[in-house]
Amino acid sequence: MNCDDVRARLLDYQRGRLPAAAHADVRAHLDRCADCRRGDAVEQELTWVLERRLPQHPASLALKRRLATQWAAAPSARPWWSRWRPVLVPAAAAAMVMLVAAPVLYVERTLFRARSERAGMIAEAVNDHLRLVTSLHPLEIESGGLHQVKPWFEGRLDFAPVVAFEGDADYPLKGGAVGFFRDRKAAVFVYARRQHPISLLVFRADGLAWPAGATAGGETMVTAERGFNVMLWRRGELGYALVSDLNAEELQGLAAKLTGRSPS
Repeated sequence: MNCDDVRARLLDYQRGRLPAAAHADVRAHLDRCADCRRGDAVEQELTWVLERRLPQHPASLALKRRLATQWAAAPSARPWWSRWRPVLVPAAAAAMVMLVAAPVLYVERTLFRARSERAGMIAEAVNDHLRLVTSLHPLEIESGGLHQVKPWFEGRLDFAPVVAFEGDADYPLKGGAVGFFRDRKAAVFVYARRQHPISLLVFRADGLAWPAGATAGGETMVTAERGFNVMLWRRGELGYALVSDLNAEELQGLAAKLTGRSPS
């Protein structure tokens, strides 16, 4: 047997459908031909993928009867396309592997990119807070109350910051400034708790990869970064980041006053 003869019979050989003499001839050829051995391995891999990885659905009784009739009448002549099998089998195997692997790779890359963007939001909130507390002049407008601080932002931002809490004896409002969050301007409101400064950044929410738990419905995500507690939430078109070295429980107390929710 030559290589074409052997490769045309590989499937029957693997499934034990060849006469004993032909089976022995194919086995002897594979023992001495490295190319045909590779073809045999590819054929086995393709069979495994088709039988094990693809979903299996039982054939209907009518289909089984029709196929049985066709098989009984089918000629035993070698099909015309069998000469292309050595070329088509490796290509089909490679295509099947790509079909199985590509969705997995896409999901993994998408999740990695989303995790990276969310981590970037948290790190940015902490960096903005650090820039504020280390600045020689952190406040551009000193608080005479929220009714003075909020109007000061008009003309300095491309949005109107929505903040209803005016500060109280526990969390006094110290003032405000214009800052940046990621690639956009932010309104920075500075509150305090004893000697702990607290930054509230308000910015446009669109185009950011919001972490799970910081949704458009106003749910709040709580995390920690470099010794600072960070709270993120989104309400409507605006995003909010609350950052301080204050303990998480007390920071949640301020967040409850800002969002109108009971502290969890």
